[in-house]
This record gives sequence, C-alpha cells and structure tokens, in this order.
Amino acid sequence: MTRPDGWDGILDKGEEILWQGRPNEKFRFRIADIATFLFGLAFAGFALFWMIMAASAGGFFWMFGLIHFFVGLSISVIPVLLDNIRRKHTWYTLTDRRAFIATDMPIIGRRLKSYPINSSTLIDYEDTNPPSIYFAEEFRRTKNGARRIKIGFVMIEEAREVLRLMKQARKRQT
Repeated sequence: MTRPDGWDGILDKGEEILWQGRPNEKFRFRIADIATFLFGLAFAGFALFWMIMAASAGGFFWMFGLIHFFVGLSISVIPVLLDNIRRKHTWYTLTDRRAFIATDMPIIGRRLKSYPINSSTLIDYEDTNPPSIYFAEEFRRTKNGARRIKIGFVMIEEAREVLRLMKQARKRQT
C-alpha cells in the first residue's frame, strides 16, 4: 500500500493508516465553561463599575481599572475561543499501531504527537454530540499540583467506526 504524502519517515515499516479525520469545527460552549465564563464576566463587570465611579470623580485614575477589565474579559472568553481555535487547526490519524494528533497552531507552529495502541491502551468513548474517543492522558503541572488531561480524537463524526478500528488495532497488538 502506498502512503499518503508526508508520512515517509514517520510511520514504521509495515504500519498502515486505517483512518484520517478532523474534529468538528462547530462552536461549542460546554457546561464546564460556565463557571469560568461567569467568574470572568463578574470580574470584568466589577472593574467596569469601578472605572465608571472613578471617572465620575474626574481625572485619569479610572484607567487603572482597564487592566482588571481586560483580565476579566480574557478569563471569560479565551478558554472558550482557544478550544475552538485548537480544533480548527488539528488533524487525526489512526494506524494499526498508533494514534497521531497533529496541530498547526498560529504562533506555536506544527506539532505531531503519537500514542501507541496496544493491549494496555484504555479506550474511553464519550457519547457527546459529536462523540469523542480518548486513549491516553497526560499530567500537566499547575501551581497547586497537577491535573489529568484526557487525550484523544475529540468531536469526530465517524467515532463509532474509529472506535471499531481502534479496538481491532488493539486486539492485533496483544
């Protein structure tokens, strides 16, 4: 089987591509985003109220509230926008041995990560609209410790077929 352009030197000898796709690009606002959004909005709203009150006293003292206003807006808007931008710049590939996630983000650039599909791979199917399949996790440091990040093919239309292919690939590796 011939490989699509760009895969030479990346795939192992005999490794076969089973599926390629992209996440759904529709805008999404999750329930988990509500608390962050509301906190940022309240932060920005208080800063706006403070600036209006300070401006009524005259002078330029009100401008000290601008930084807080923009921080509040960024807290509420950036997480939602970043998720949507990330999906727009992501490509997925499943082979008979690995799952690949490729990104080409503005400023950050291109990245390609691969995750083995073997007998110890736990596959988690999330029946959202559209569904997601998670097959790995990373721990990312935060200032209060670390948190677990699930990694997978997020919001893919062909999720049931990809799940079937992934289970077959996992079974072949045992």
